[in-house]
Amino acid sequence: MRGLRKGVLGVALAAVVVTGAGGSAGAVGPAAGAEADLSHHGHVSLWDGRVGVWLVSENHGPSDVSQATVRLAFSVPMAGGPELPPACLWSSDRVVSCRTGALRAVGGAGELVLDLRTAAFPEEMTVEVTTAWRDGVADLNRGNDRHRVLVLATGDPYVF
Repeated sequence: MRGLRKGVLGVALAAVVVTGAGGSAGAVGPAAGAEADLSHHGHVSLWDGRVGVWLVSENHGPSDVSQATVRLAFSVPMAGGPELPPACLWSSDRVVSCRTGALRAVGGAGELVLDLRTAAFPEEMTVEVTTAWRDGVADLNRGNDRHRVLVLATGDPYVF
């Protein structure tokens, strides 16, 4: 059953990625040569088998991005947690993918908060944050939208 649920969620995420949130078949895609500079920053905490992720996605321009997907990959299996926000889906037991919403050029921002549980009680884990999709818009500065964070089970916020 879990495998079937993962497959259905994966197909649903693929549909969202292809069409965009609320997109229609006649929607116009990004202009050829459109460029943006997406960034993801925030912090991650790990304590007592719980993981808290606080993330802000921004677009430093010059073009708007109608939709992007941020991928959070955990080095340990997750047990879930309270319901994910409506813009997020489990891609596997170690990966959550979330839509950022529209990000306007030079200042568009989207916030994401996750409260998850690990399958066990790890003393440490790594979290990889990457942009998985950005609606066909080029991003020549990939250094600020890819992070790998080592998180110790201290409850402290590890900033990225």
